[in-house]
Amino acid sequence: MTRPPTAAQRRLIESADPVTGRLRGTEAQLAALVKRGLAFRHPRPPHDHFLTPAGHRIREAVPGTPAGPAPDTGVFTARVGGEEEPPGTGPARRRQVHSAWQGLLELRRMTNPDGAADRPCGWERTHLVRAAALALEAAGHPPAGGDADGYRVRATPQPEAVAVYAPDARALADCAATLERAGWQAGEYTEPRTRARYLLASPRRV
Repeated sequence: MTRPPTAAQRRLIESADPVTGRLRGTEAQLAALVKRGLAFRHPRPPHDHFLTPAGHRIREAVPGTPAGPAPDTGVFTARVGGEEEPPGTGPARRRQVHSAWQGLLELRRMTNPDGAADRPCGWERTHLVRAAALALEAAGHPPAGGDADGYRVRATPQPEAVAVYAPDARALADCAATLERAGWQAGEYTEPRTRARYLLASPRRV
């Protein structure tokens, strides 16, 4: 059975950034947390240390630390908008979204032939709806759900393209700007029958 962290280690864990899990401490303190599996050292400079999922669970259990919703034990899924049972919106969810987005950027660097992180990778091209939704949620756009209105990302018959709907013209334009910054091409169109405006977005290749 793993020994619980010391009081000093708990203080270090409690002071970690609530979203990213970034840690501050001496090399010895951080190395001890890594050895216990409560932290990891990022392989890229400046080689900062971050809490692992186990470290985050301990942080949320530390007295005096605001705990978010219980961590989701399933696979992370970005909000596409309109879910019947959407996940929580507290610190735990924000941390999951941030980690997922950073992981996707790292996947781009590792799998794009030129190592570019500003252009979608192969995984995104085969998971279009999830990839576009993650870019929007990570940028802070509110998804539709419950009584709240927000973006909705939907599949389309067109290859490598998704449709994005938003409550109004301003929100739609903001979604377009976010997707373009994330390496997508987005243009506004009007549905012939409903006259609703929407974005048709596809991953940029160059």
